[in-house]
Amino acid sequence: MRILRPYRSLIDLPRSALALATLACLSAVAQVAPATAPPAADSKEAKPGPNPAPTLNRVEVIGSSSDTDLRRTSTAAKIIIGKEDIERYGDSSVSEVLKRLPGVTTGGRPGRGGDVRMRGMGGGYTQLLVNGERMPPGFSLDNLPPDQVERIEVMRAPTAEYGARAVAGTINVVLKEALKKTLNEVRVGTGIEDNRVSPNLSWTRNDKFGEGVAYTVTLSVNRSDNRDENDTRTRWYDLGSGLTVLNQHETGFSANIREGVHLNGRLQIAIAPGESLILMPFLMLSQGTSESQGQLEQLPGGAIAQPYARYATAGDGRFSSLRGNAQWQKNLGNGARLELRGGAGSGNFENHGSRQEFDSAGLLTRTTDDQTSTRETGWSLTGKASQQLENEHSLVAGLELDSSIRKQSRTTLQNGQPILTEFGDDLSASSMRVATYIQDEWNPTKQISAYAGLRWEGIETRSDSDAYQVSNRSSVVTPLLHATWRPDEKSRDQWRSSLTRSYKAASLQELIARPAISQRFPTGSNEVGSPDRAGNPHLAPELARGFELAYEHYLGKGGLMSANFFYRRINDLIRNVVALEDVSWSTDKRWVSRPQNVGDAIAQGIELEAKFRMDELWADAPPVSLRTNVSFFDSRVEQVPGPNNRLEGQPKGTANLGADYKMRGLPLSLGASVNITPGYDLQLSDIQSSSVGTKVVTDAFLVWFINPNAQLRLSASNLLPRDYLTTGSILNGTQRQDNESANASKIRWGLRLEFKL
Repeated sequence: MRILRPYRSLIDLPRSALALATLACLSAVAQVAPATAPPAADSKEAKPGPNPAPTLNRVEVIGSSSDTDLRRTSTAAKIIIGKEDIERYGDSSVSEVLKRLPGVTTGGRPGRGGDVRMRGMGGGYTQLLVNGERMPPGFSLDNLPPDQVERIEVMRAPTAEYGARAVAGTINVVLKEALKKTLNEVRVGTGIEDNRVSPNLSWTRNDKFGEGVAYTVTLSVNRSDNRDENDTRTRWYDLGSGLTVLNQHETGFSANIREGVHLNGRLQIAIAPGESLILMPFLMLSQGTSESQGQLEQLPGGAIAQPYARYATAGDGRFSSLRGNAQWQKNLGNGARLELRGGAGSGNFENHGSRQEFDSAGLLTRTTDDQTSTRETGWSLTGKASQQLENEHSLVAGLELDSSIRKQSRTTLQNGQPILTEFGDDLSASSMRVATYIQDEWNPTKQISAYAGLRWEGIETRSDSDAYQVSNRSSVVTPLLHATWRPDEKSRDQWRSSLTRSYKAASLQELIARPAISQRFPTGSNEVGSPDRAGNPHLAPELARGFELAYEHYLGKGGLMSANFFYRRINDLIRNVVALEDVSWSTDKRWVSRPQNVGDAIAQGIELEAKFRMDELWADAPPVSLRTNVSFFDSRVEQVPGPNNRLEGQPKGTANLGADYKMRGLPLSLGASVNITPGYDLQLSDIQSSSVGTKVVTDAFLVWFINPNAQLRLSASNLLPRDYLTTGSILNGTQRQDNESANASKIRWGLRLEFKL
């Protein structure tokens, strides 16, 4: 069966797909009142007897290990990070929280967060959701304060309900939810790095209106001030003679100031018994300025002229995102439930950047000016019907629709004259996605839990610009199977397995990216090491077949030990390829980097995790909580010669070791963690290779419990700073071109007062 096939239009969907969704939903709801319906949840047979149940077991269920309990009872492999774990180290961003999880790595220099990758697989293999939905372009987890987050759900394998665009897995960030108890909490703090101050303030309010209305409001205001030093060397060698053809050394700095306001709300209204309406507004505003300066030294000799001696850049940008979601839920009785969810929102991004280049005499030789304005609007609609059947089956069927429209205006000037005019200054693109799914979760025995799902998803991307028209359509069918087995009913051991099919769709940027000209060689011909960049409208989605096998052992006080093996077979891998092309924006041939479907790849690895209190294993040990994990990754791109023909950006592993202790007799809690990502070499193509140095991030915290309503938190991130090293090499005929960067990192201190009003 072909799982990828073109279709004429998503507006005119295949009847079979619509029929599947409609039939599944109607089938689930039709069982609301069968002739031999099972007893309702409030029937006499379901009521407890007159003798109360023992209280000991009840304490175990609702204790501090509730996150572990949810993980244990989930059929599909899931890790849940609760509020306490999110706030422990006083991290400045959600991505910094995620780096301590098994199998999760972040890009960028130590202490800076960066793009989040599961299994070391970047480039869109990890599905990132907020409240179960994708965020608009320009949104980053680095911009989301942990104070806004209630919990984080990490799913190692895709499910039909959350979607199959998750080759590596899914991370779902759940924002603050309405609580049963009232809460009025304020947090005020500051971060200090390299004598630069980054203050932050947040306020959370939970309360009720009467009996049927509960609400949560969380407001965060923050300002970040960062400065980074840059040091890059470029060397070109003639392989025949061994002589150095080019030797350049560039040093400089970049400084960024960013201010942001985040508002998240949740209003829960009880309409009637078993029926509720939830309204969830989300607002994000941010603005920032940036500047950089650098000097380029070039030793004499060689055929390449020095492009500049000094440069200076300046930029400013603004981003805003407003989204509103509404969710209606109704229990129809006899185990049937109906849920409708709709949302609409818009995101705006405006950016202006300028660059000036000077020669060794200080004369201005070139200026570039780039002005971009992007607006994206979208809506989504989801319908889900579920039915609890008599024989331990939980049947769910759903239909999803979402659409987005992006309008972009961009003007690029070089020395005051417009360039790339053949592509036009305005770009209009739209994306339409339709998905339907059905899943069944059941317990064949008290020792076995099983899950089966089937999902169909279709995507159409279109650019309506007169000068640059693009159309890309694809559809994917993904069957999904999960199972959990316990050796006996009360066992603390269990095994998990999964067989899945997932995919990675080409991003809008990859499909319709307007060409970007090399800064080093803006006119004439360029070099293979400084290519122009452009999109590819003919990309097909990557398709992956996956297998998971895991063993979990749960301890008595919320601890656990686990080992998880994963395997992915990826077809139609997308990778940027540099080639010499005839281009419309130059009379000379230019080296251009474009995304291409290059072939097939295999990714696999094992993730080991242990978290427990020491007195769980040794009776006389102090109650120190340990959290440790280590992961090993391996991958192979079959069309790229080895060795080191791995997936781009994937290290060979990662490790975390953390411990915290609440002191006896003193109102203090302290802890520390070490995150290690070993360095690795990577072969990108037959002529391109790169390497990344080892990254070590050491964090620590100390909390002083002033009174039951106030506490002071001192934190330190990247306590042992070290340079972050990266290199890149290209073979161009008889030349080898090496590029080496050493980026320094610094300690970041944090101080935060948390109190309840």
